[in-house]
Amino acid sequence: MAVTNWMSWEGGVDLIAVTAPDVAMLNVIVHVARMVHTPVGSAPAGIVFWQPDPSLPPAVCGFVSSDPKVAAYFGPQIFAGTPFEGAPVLEAKIEITSGPDACSARVEVAGHVFETSLTDLAPAELIQRAPIATAPFTQQGLEAPAATATLKVNGEPVDIIIPPVGITGGPCAVSAPCGLYAR
Repeated sequence: MAVTNWMSWEGGVDLIAVTAPDVAMLNVIVHVARMVHTPVGSAPAGIVFWQPDPSLPPAVCGFVSSDPKVAAYFGPQIFAGTPFEGAPVLEAKIEITSGPDACSARVEVAGHVFETSLTDLAPAELIQRAPIATAPFTQQGLEAPAATATLKVNGEPVDIIIPPVGITGGPCAVSAPCGLYAR
């Protein structure tokens, strides 16, 4: 397979959820890493999607990073052909804490503060996933699914439900110590 676009990361903390059982589409994504490497540079980065009221447009949606060049790479190069291809670039401050049994992310973006905590991590496993419609890239990496996940937005706890499988084809609450997306 010839690779034309890629990104790798270290210290990934991924949370994908819904805020109520009757919410048809995912309305929470906090998918970030301590450091993301791309052909255009390296920086803390990821994607945040927060739609507290599913009947309204998202309050926050975009590729986030402290380096706008890195965030701008994701849509057209990695997520081309998905609804996220045209997502905006948002400047963000990302802090990651990780250990063998737990990890957390704190993201300050667009006037909001998102805090995720993933605990009771399973042992890390090597994964390799083929491209799918929502994730049109090959995935390789280490993942440790969490038994428990919490979310705070602007300091307030948010009730969340974790679906069994996320948009990347894997767990929705996972520590991803390292990995690669390539297409």
